[in-house]
This record gives sequence, structure tokens and C-alpha cells, in this order.
Amino acid sequence: MAHIVGAVTTSHVPAIGKAIAKGLQNEPYWKPFFDGFINVREWLKDARPDVVVVLYNDHGLNFFLDKMPTFSVGAAPTYTNADEGWGIPTIPAFTGEQDLSWHLIEHLVEQEFDLTTCQEMLVDHAFTLPMALLWPEQNWPVKVVPVCINTVQFPVPSARRCWKLGEQIGQAVRAWKSDARVMFLGTGGLSHQLEGERAGFINKAFDLAFMDSLTTNPQWATQWNSAELVEKAGTQGIELLMWLATRAALGNGAREVHRNYHIPISNTASGVMVLEPAAQ
Repeated sequence: MAHIVGAVTTSHVPAIGKAIAKGLQNEPYWKPFFDGFINVREWLKDARPDVVVVLYNDHGLNFFLDKMPTFSVGAAPTYTNADEGWGIPTIPAFTGEQDLSWHLIEHLVEQEFDLTTCQEMLVDHAFTLPMALLWPEQNWPVKVVPVCINTVQFPVPSARRCWKLGEQIGQAVRAWKSDARVMFLGTGGLSHQLEGERAGFINKAFDLAFMDSLTTNPQWATQWNSAELVEKAGTQGIELLMWLATRAALGNGAREVHRNYHIPISNTASGVMVLEPAAQ
């Protein structure tokens, strides 16, 4: 059966892509953020994942407001990205792990998750930038399975529902008949709001408490409904749902290997964590 090596959770702010393209990683504004990934890449050398299941949200490249599924899973042989209007250069295509995709789709449908299955799929900055942060050379050493969660168009799935989704993703991976080493990558957040009267909103205390909870009390955030989470983390801060589902996929216990938290990056609180299953 497949072996789960751990999980990485990280922010995916579009400005990161511009900073990479312009070589700004050592500029004072960006250095505290990019330095947070040095230890992540060292961990990857030891973890040696073969497959990455990426939990993220699409911002209009593949889905738009007229067609926005709650949950979707990619089952394509390759995944490409395209110009989103942010000025971020496109990057090399990703190879899909179709066997795991279909295994995951079948398992989730059996567990009564209503999915959109995508045999063709574009992936946006929420997918591409975290991958580029983990493998800056962009010669992807892994195959991928995209899992897209709607956090853009309300109603969005509850934290409780996303936790259950993550649990079932983890169960599916553990039951996959493969000797592959699998990593989960959850992207988005942390607290931020880009519009309205609270534009620029950041809640450092809540962010740090949420990060702590992923090892001490991982279902902590499920006590709030979506509106309450928006109040605490901002309209776009609801992207923490991907972190929550990623943590659930690891199973009952997890230990923290590394974290970095930095504010602000383009009006966003940025964070990264590395987690491993507790038994590992």
C-alpha cells in the first residue's frame, strides 16, 4: 500500500510569482518569506515523495462564478497553467497520477461526496506557486493529483465537511495499491481580506492559534461556521479550509516539523508548515 510521508501547508499569494520571476528572494521585503522554505526543501530531500495530492482553490482559471463545483478532482494525464492576468510567467506542465486520481474519485463517491471529475484541467497560481516554492528548479520530480475546494463563491463547504473530505482522502491514499510515497500539499491563507471595509484585514492571533491547533487540537476550527471563520480570518482567509483538509488526511496524530509565519505579503498573512504523521 502507499506510504504517506507527510504534508506541507503554505500560502499562495500571486505576488510570490512575480517575486520569483524578478529574482527578489533576497530583497528585505521578501527574504523572511522565502527563507521559510529552506527547511521545507531539506525535509523534501529526506521525505522523497513520488506523488503530491494538492488541495487548493481555483480563482477563475479552470472554474468561474457561473460554474463553481464545491469539490473537484483532476484525473488528467497532464496539467498546465495559463496567464491569469497577474503577470506571473507560466511554468512547465505537471504529470498526473491517473491511477490514484481514479482510485480517489471512486472512494470519495462511495463515501457520498458529490464530485466534479476533470479529465482536462488547468491549474492556477494556488497550485503552481506552492509547487515552485518546493521545487524552485521546476523540474517536477513528482506526479500530482489536484483536489479543488471552492472557497471563492458562497456557499462554501463548512470546515466540518472539509475535515471529513480530508479524512477520506487520507483513507483512500492508505488503501491505494501502490508502493508510492505520497505527500499532501494544502495551499491558501492565512488571514486576509482583499475587498470591502475590512480590506487589508489580518488576524495574527487567530492564525497562530490555528497553526498550533493542527497538532494540538486539529478539529478546533470546525467549531465555527463559514461566516464566523470569515469574521475571524477575512473573506479570503477562509482558504484555511485547505489546510484543515490536509491535516485531516494525515490521520489521528501529527507532529510539527517546521513552520514559518510572516506578515504581510501583499496584504496577506503568509504561513508554511511541515507536518508528519505522529507514528512516523
